[in-house]
Amino acid sequence: MSAEITGIMPRSPAFRAKIRKGDLLISVNGHEINDVLDYMFYCAEDRLELILEREGQQFRRVVYKSEFDELGLEFQSFLMDKKRSCSNNCIFCFIDQMPKGMRETLYFKDDDARLSFLQGNYVTLTNLNDKDIQRICDMRLNINVSVHTTNPELRCMMMHNRFAGEKLKYLKQIADSGLMMNCQIVCCPEINDGAELERTLSDLAALMPNIQSVAVVPVGVTKFRQGLYPLRPFRKEEAAAVIDLIEAKGRECLEKWGTRMCFPADEFYLLAGRELPDTDFYEDYPQYENGVGLMRSLYDEVVSALEDAPADIPPRKVTVATGTAAEDFHRMLAGMITERLPQISIEVVGIINHFFGETITVAGLVTGGDLTEQLRGRELGDQLLIPQVMLKADEPFFLDDIRVEDVERELGITIRSVRNDGYDYIDSILGT
Repeated sequence: MSAEITGIMPRSPAFRAKIRKGDLLISVNGHEINDVLDYMFYCAEDRLELILEREGQQFRRVVYKSEFDELGLEFQSFLMDKKRSCSNNCIFCFIDQMPKGMRETLYFKDDDARLSFLQGNYVTLTNLNDKDIQRICDMRLNINVSVHTTNPELRCMMMHNRFAGEKLKYLKQIADSGLMMNCQIVCCPEINDGAELERTLSDLAALMPNIQSVAVVPVGVTKFRQGLYPLRPFRKEEAAAVIDLIEAKGRECLEKWGTRMCFPADEFYLLAGRELPDTDFYEDYPQYENGVGLMRSLYDEVVSALEDAPADIPPRKVTVATGTAAEDFHRMLAGMITERLPQISIEVVGIINHFFGETITVAGLVTGGDLTEQLRGRELGDQLLIPQVMLKADEPFFLDDIRVEDVERELGITIRSVRNDGYDYIDSILGT
């Protein structure tokens, strides 16, 4: 294979070697270049012998650079290849539960080990073969794995993939190579909870110390499940049982390995009506991006930021909109803030998710349409604050493609998106 070069970074080693836009990169130090992992791995040396092709003729360039410095080549896509799509049809897949007519990118199911290493995505291992796994081990690529269950038959059923069970062997191969893995389990009531969850956590604990962490998250169930496997959300007592099981296994791992290994997502504590664990429980927050410890981290930072906040802030009223799951949590934060700064008024509104269905309660799935509909006509104060996760990454769009400016115009108020950071939270509340 080869990769077409679409640009050369100015004054880079590639620029000095007179490599041109349009050249094809064929190999580096004798290694064929198929994708970004090959390129990054084999270009880390300080002496590179490149085989390229220009106008149908191959030629050679030797490039010298500092070790790990950029060679300076640019390609059409980040991966230098197409994203690998998912080959499963999981019974809990959220994408299958979305309505028609949303932006096309929301329907793409990626399952790409390269993105797992480079961006932290989770992969199921089902579209990898022995050669792929060997490359992961040879290149020392730590990846994140969606396990869901270590029962081979159950994994095949849950993922609707007859190879899903046998691919579990790769977990041990990766661990035996000395690499670290983060894992996740999407937990479904009466399917992979209870004894099955106990089995899965025990099997993963047997791979310690090469399992860095395991997040257990509850299945999300929308109203768009016609024709899909019959699933339901966790009930309060079931969520409590999951917490008890994970925390018990975590105590065992902590005693043996010095780490809990497994953590329930914050949503389980909300479903069970339980208080969040203390800060120490989350260790160094290894599953923060998976919704584990977000609320505890925010609480601690708000406490710290509030201590540093000046007392002479002018009067201000804001509305905080969030999902219904975290409504009480934000009310608690609001009470803490207004007790310290009584000139600040905070109204917290939990937005009911009519778009996906009322069983969806997290802030990240609140749409611009629901936000507008439920806040229209209300006295919102000086500013409307929303969690940043409501918006498309780095762009002012809600999940239903409604623009922030459209909601602002409808509601007659400016919107400020707030990161899950206590200092940003307090700055947003105070208008600083």
